[in-house]
Amino acid sequence: MRILFAGSPGIAIPSLSALADMQIAGTGITVAGLLTNPDSPRGRSGKPEPTEAGVFAAELSQKLARAGHPPIRQCKPETLGAEAREAVSEMKPDLLVAFAYGRIFGPKFLSLFPLGGINIHPSLLPKYRGATPIPAAILNQDRETGITIQRIAAEPDTGDILAQERFPLNGRETAGSLSETAAQKAGAMLPAVIEEIARKGFSGQSQTGEASYCSLISKADGRIDWALPADAIDARIRAYTPWPLSWTIHGDQRLYILEAAPHTGDASEACPGTVLGTDDPAGILVQTGRGILGITRLQYRAKKALPWRDFLNGARNFLTASLS
Repeated sequence: MRILFAGSPGIAIPSLSALADMQIAGTGITVAGLLTNPDSPRGRSGKPEPTEAGVFAAELSQKLARAGHPPIRQCKPETLGAEAREAVSEMKPDLLVAFAYGRIFGPKFLSLFPLGGINIHPSLLPKYRGATPIPAAILNQDRETGITIQRIAAEPDTGDILAQERFPLNGRETAGSLSETAAQKAGAMLPAVIEEIARKGFSGQSQTGEASYCSLISKADGRIDWALPADAIDARIRAYTPWPLSWTIHGDQRLYILEAAPHTGDASEACPGTVLGTDDPAGILVQTGRGILGITRLQYRAKKALPWRDFLNGARNFLTASLS
């Protein structure tokens, strides 16, 4: 079975690696190629750089070469139009496996795959259909989430479920740490699904229950509304780490709140956003709409991220500030 893998960010890497391991092990699986986003400007230099999956695929090709296999061909189209379909067709893939590619596969594109396609989605579908299921689970303070491997259907995230795994959340995950967990779990799940398809074809189950949806996140979403309860602000800080980061205004400067947690200290009648003082080890205490938030790591824009004690050493009069 020849597989075209579609993915761009780092969360997709363990799944791509698992497919390559199957190829090296002689299971009859071949990674025919990688479909990933075009190189884009990154860093201060603005130099175009490949996606994380693209970088890994180039490294993985060396591992495959040592085992006597051809390198992974990469396809980086701007759109999935005729030119991209021709490039993919030349790879002669049987199955499409997608994880965080970020584009909708139309019927003409899917017709290139005799076995169709499967998609890895980091939620318990039909919960959190859409592009941001990991931040959504944190924002809603869920106690569990999971990985779903589904068949690609005409409507995104509506296909039959081929495999699903649940796992608990401890309430301190960030979008970054939860993405890493999801990446590893998906990579461990995928081989069994591929083997099942190779043996029997597709035998999934229709999605059941009420569907929910998550929306795209923008930089503006990171601004903290201090009128919210402390636990809700904490959830947003974690959900928006590492992007777009949560921020507030101190004076005329943007201040990023990088790490925080609800504080169990005495209640205050101060206005939301008022800096109340400090507590060791809770950090800098700020009044919210309900409860107090303890901030332990923060950063002015274009400045260095600092632990709260170090930050206060260079931020005069901050302990009497009002954040907005």
